[in-house]
Order: sequence, then C-alpha cells, then structure tokens
Amino acid sequence: MEAANSKSDNHHEYDMIVFCHLRWDFVYQRPQHLISRLAKDYKILVVEEPQPTRLNGHSPLEVREITANIHVFRPPVQNIESIGSFLKKHLKNRVFPVGWFYSPAFISVLDTLEFDSVVYDCMDELSLFKGASAHLIEQERQLLAAADVVYTGGKSLYESKQQKHHNVFCFPSSVDVDHFSNKNTDTVEMPADLKDIPHPIVGYYGVIDERIDLDLLRKTAEKSPETSFVMIGPLCKIEDKDLPRAQNIHYLGMKSYEELPQYLHFFDVAMMPFALNDATKFISPTKTLEYMSARKPIISTRIRDVERDYSNCILLIDNEDDFCKALKETPNKDLGEYKNILEKTSWDHTANSMKSIIQKVTA
Repeated sequence: MEAANSKSDNHHEYDMIVFCHLRWDFVYQRPQHLISRLAKDYKILVVEEPQPTRLNGHSPLEVREITANIHVFRPPVQNIESIGSFLKKHLKNRVFPVGWFYSPAFISVLDTLEFDSVVYDCMDELSLFKGASAHLIEQERQLLAAADVVYTGGKSLYESKQQKHHNVFCFPSSVDVDHFSNKNTDTVEMPADLKDIPHPIVGYYGVIDERIDLDLLRKTAEKSPETSFVMIGPLCKIEDKDLPRAQNIHYLGMKSYEELPQYLHFFDVAMMPFALNDATKFISPTKTLEYMSARKPIISTRIRDVERDYSNCILLIDNEDDFCKALKETPNKDLGEYKNILEKTSWDHTANSMKSIIQKVTA
C-alpha cells in the first residue's frame, strides 16, 4: 500500500463515494482489494465511520491520500447521521456517479447526497454480528430499496439477498495468487516471532472475534501437545482474557497484508476454526483461497460456503477429535484441486465484472 498523507481541500470531485464500516488501515480485505482496482477508472472517496472531535463537524474536509485516486476520510462528527450534511457542505459535486455501501448504517447519507447509481456490496450479514445495532435490519431494508445493484460476498448471502432485491450478483471474495504463493520459496525469511515456535505449526490469520471457536482451539491444543497453534490478527469485540492460554498456543498480533505470505509460508497446516453461530452463518472466508495459493493443507469447521465449494479438497471437522484426526491426515492430502479452483478467480476479474454491471445500470 502506498504511503498516505493528509490533505485539506474542499474542491475534490469524486466519481465514487464508498461508505465503509471497516477502517482502511485495519485488516486488508475485500473493500481494499476492490477499491484499489476500481480506482483505475474512478476517483474514490472512502468514508469511514465517524470519529467525534471537539470541533464536532466545524472543520475542513481533511482526507488521507492513499493514492492519487483513493482518498480516505474519517468524519469528525458526532454520529453517522451527520455525515451526509458534512459532505454536502464540503464537496463540490452535487450529484455523484456512484454511491457504494458496505454497511446499511450509512443509509442516512441518501437524504442529503445524490448518486446516479447506488451499489450495496454486502460482504457480511452485519446485523448478526456481536454488538450490532438493532436498527441495522430496517436500515438494510431502506438500502435495498434504494440500491440499483447488490453484490454479495458469497453464495449463502446471495441466496438471502436475492429474495429481497431484483438485481443481485454473487461475487465471492477472490485472491491475489501471486501475492500469497511465495514463488521464490528459497528466499523467504522466517519471521523473528516464529523462530522459537516448534513445528508442526497449524496457523490462522484474520480477525480474532466472536466468529472463532476458542473452545475448539483450547481442546485441540490440549489433545495435540506436540503441535503449535499460531493465531495472527487483531482482537475485535472480545478481550485478551477470553483467549485460551496454553504452552502450544501462540498469539502474534496483527500483521500487514504485505507480511502475511511470509508467515503463511511457514505454516505446516492452515486452519479456519470458525464457530458455527449467527455471525458465521453467511461468511465466505477470503483466507480459504489465500491458504490455497500457498499450497497449504486446510482444516476448517463446516462453514456452509466452505463445505459446499471446497469439501473435495479441505479437511472438514466438527470437533476437537476430528481436528486431531485431520492433523494426522494432512501430510498425505492431495492438493491438486487447488490449481483448478484458483484458475477461476482473481480480484482483477471480480472488479472488472462489477464495473461493467455498474456501467450497464447507469446506461
């Protein structure tokens, strides 16, 4: 990612405004992948959730310039409902070509800003997440009514939204194979914080939140004392005290998108120990394809989209006994199917397909 700097300027003209519940500098995932590619054709303002300051909206529009065509803005206002009027006051345009929403929580901006086309890229069922606002379901109903096109991040989400909108397209999360494949494997240096961790290493990276089955991790680590379990990523909506502790469980904190392939290279097995709960009902984890790009055997709980798309090449488990059994099977796992799966997907292709749908809608 290119270096960012701050700019204060009220004359920016944007082709697309993206409203996103995830901070740009948080885990690098679907929004960053797509926006970075769409920025070849659009000048984009990414609007994050607000961060109130003592100025409370009485300040200039200060954006961080990620690239010439991607500006990120954290509104200095008290609440999400104040974002629309703040932007209207500071932006030169009166009508914008595309309004792109990642969260229905931003719906009130449609009261003050006008868009030629409204896109809802639904990557998660946010209303089912821990701590979600009770208003999200009604806000999503309004967003679906306003949206010209809806994209979903997986098949389960597609089936859910298809019943609520006339123009829904399924775009499961994709992968940058070259980034994760570590083609020059001889030159990959082991990260310092992995050096003292004994192999075999079973690793996970991503957000560590209510979607992770911490009990499964604890019980499996207990039954496989000779295996090291490595968890990489930030804690979100859970606390340090909630994490299972054992000599063979290691928490390495958050790593950048650039660093992840280096860590993944030294995993013997990649895991997706997701809990089966409301928050995971519709997920389609991006990391599945990233793990495949590095040619790692994968052990996962039975997430619906994972099971139906990849059951022929991923070891699926229900409990800690299955997990321990799967660990013994991984050395003999045939990973040949990965190649066929990866050939059918790329973020470039996804972004181009989304763009052409928007152009048809606008036309």
